[in-house]
Amino acid sequence: MTFRAVIGLLLILLIPPAFADEIRPGYLEIKENGPDVFSILWKVPAKGDRKLSLQARLPGNCKDSTEPTVRFVNGAYLQRWLVACEGGLFDKTLTIEGLQATSTDVLLRLEFADGTSQSAMLTPTAPSFLIPASPGPLQISGTYTWLGVTHILMGVDHLLFVFALLIIVNGKRRLLWTITAFTLAHSLTLAGATLGLIHVPQQPVEAVIALSILFLAIEIVHGKQGRRGAAARWPWLVAFVFGLLHGFGFAGALAEVGLPEQAIPLALIFFNVGVELGQLLFVATVLVLGYLLHKLKLPKLLDWSETAAIYVIGGLSSFWLFERISAF
Repeated sequence: MTFRAVIGLLLILLIPPAFADEIRPGYLEIKENGPDVFSILWKVPAKGDRKLSLQARLPGNCKDSTEPTVRFVNGAYLQRWLVACEGGLFDKTLTIEGLQATSTDVLLRLEFADGTSQSAMLTPTAPSFLIPASPGPLQISGTYTWLGVTHILMGVDHLLFVFALLIIVNGKRRLLWTITAFTLAHSLTLAGATLGLIHVPQQPVEAVIALSILFLAIEIVHGKQGRRGAAARWPWLVAFVFGLLHGFGFAGALAEVGLPEQAIPLALIFFNVGVELGQLLFVATVLVLGYLLHKLKLPKLLDWSETAAIYVIGGLSSFWLFERISAF
């Protein structure tokens, strides 16, 4: 009975729920088009084709100027309309009604005519947001840390890559160096791409991320056959090289959210902190559960789970690879 078999069992237990009726966060975008005139984009997550019972309640000084248009796109309902908010939005409160009865979050993005922007994460325990005239460092750091944590924990492909590394790498010290190399690499490209120093098309990046997972799946198979591949010999190097690509993936997600013009470095740093916290939480959870399962001493189940894990990793990564290439 090996530790990698324990990891395999955890993979079988954890991956399927990630795809079962997954609910992505909602998204509310408010852009200032002119004095006291704002365009609204309200993305409401759906479970199947059923929209969640969420309502964006704008401040009381906002009145609809146009009727909302509604479309169903990629598992969510998109609504667009214009509002007039006499006196603007600063020091006003908006609320997502019905959020308390769900397990999802809503990302709020505000863009103003002077080029400044704000972001906030509304949650079931904090469904309202008071729009400050100038957001403080604490609000920015808290928002982008939470964005980083939620992004990595909902990014199944990134977690699957880390999972595969846990299967391949033996020894706590080698695992520490490997995770550190992956962290350093994706931090570099995340910063470079977000600050506009490096430009890489997003679709090829997503395809190569899937390829990186498939590569590790093949390495696992070779290891079972007694052939040590590059990942087993130099896991830190493989993690660093592919970590550069995963950083571009993180940058693509951050680009969709945007950074506040007045505090780009702060937001970028804390988004990366959130990614690392989420990654460490995932690794720690796997290791703790692995230790507990190891104590149960179920060799047949654990040996079977290792084989099943290889099929899960290889199958999903192959599917993502072909799906993402076809989207070019």
